[in-house]
Amino acid sequence: MLFSERISIVTGASQGIGEAIARVLAREGAEVILVDIQKDKLEEVAQRIKGENGNASPYCADVSRMEEVTSVVETVLKGRQKVDHLVNNAGITRDNLLMRMREEEWDAVLAVNLKGVFNFSRAVIRNMIANRYGRIINISSVVGLMGNAGQTNYSASKAGVIGLTKSLAREVASRGITVNAVAPGYVTTSMTENLPEAIQKTFLELIPMKRFATPDEVAHVVKYLLSDEASYITGQVININGGIFM
Repeated sequence: MLFSERISIVTGASQGIGEAIARVLAREGAEVILVDIQKDKLEEVAQRIKGENGNASPYCADVSRMEEVTSVVETVLKGRQKVDHLVNNAGITRDNLLMRMREEEWDAVLAVNLKGVFNFSRAVIRNMIANRYGRIINISSVVGLMGNAGQTNYSASKAGVIGLTKSLAREVASRGITVNAVAPGYVTTSMTENLPEAIQKTFLELIPMKRFATPDEVAHVVKYLLSDEASYITGQVININGGIFM
């Protein structure tokens, strides 16, 4: 197994891409720390992983609140002494045209999508530096690269994740720590499934591969970047978008 005896934190792990990542890592032997604000869904994911003979522990926390993030990481370190992997996947949308966007819609998206990445990265980085080993993967988005009307807040947050990724990668590269971003395009999740059929059709026409990605396709790229096979890859943005942005 790729990740025997590795401790992996995955945020936004209660559904969609986060759940897929957590399950893939658990199948490879990692002990997965599941983080989300949706307690019931999180516990269901933990039970599914255990049913697949994996090892997972759910922690309910708001990634935008430093005190809650610190509490999770301190608890993990107290029991396990290390964190090997961090996957910052938690994210929300509050879509609106900029001229109609309320300040709270802007603040909420930046708090979860960008500050949440800062919070968890800051909470684990000292331990990774001390161990001279670590892998951090930040889930960005194709719209952080190309923009999208009605998503100025989401696009700004995901572009910020890319800047944070590249800067942190430079800070910790000499300590055996890699930091990379994964930028999915449109992925089949509950969010995209609930889009009106006409909007889904419009998106599909823009994608050269004429389909959405699956959460597992994103998860397997994350798995590779966390593995020792990717030990010389850092500060990169890996696009998984079917060709919509090249």
